Amino acid sequence: MAGWGRTGRWFACEHWDVVPDMITTAKGINSGYVPLGALTVRRHVYEAIKDRFFAGGLTYSGHPLACAAAVASIKAFKEEGIVENSAAMGEVLAEELPKLAERHPSIGDVRGLGLFWGLELVRDRETREPLVPFNAGGEAAAPVARLAKAAMERGLYLFVHWNVIMVAPPLTITREELDEGLTLLDDVLSIADEYYSA
Repeated sequence: MAGWGRTGRWFACEHWDVVPDMITTAKGINSGYVPLGALTVRRHVYEAIKDRFFAGGLTYSGHPLACAAAVASIKAFKEEGIVENSAAMGEVLAEELPKLAERHPSIGDVRGLGLFWGLELVRDRETREPLVPFNAGGEAAAPVARLAKAAMERGLYLFVHWNVIMVAPPLTITREELDEGLTLLDDVLSIADEYYSA
């Protein structure tokens, strides 16, 4: 999820001027239309393996349909400024999500880049006790289940991973859509605040 524009750069490593020897990637390469994965390597890695058998692909290796979808997706990303939009909308989230944390004590941490953020929900900011335990189910997961249900009833689908709300909207999101989502999120976070105990 840290590639193909999600963090406001083509690949997250670019934020820190890292030049990896290898990058593995999948869905984002062709917007998930057709299954495809890829491994890109730097020249010195390629030179070291080019004359050796590499059993890294099977039936669908180099599948023409998947590769055509990737070429078309990358072209659209460039022509439509998708990565640039992710960066611009990410700046909005970088400004607005900490404001949510100021209003909602149940937000223990806000972290992310571009359009890839997480809001960590806690029962106590000092102890960092999670709002729901890792791998919780049933009644233990009720606070987050209530929050997600309330969001869905308002038209906002949340991806919640135990006590973390993933904020990862489509890379084509507009400012108006982002503002609407943030307003709805602000509203339902009051449910998490009910469980805050500090």
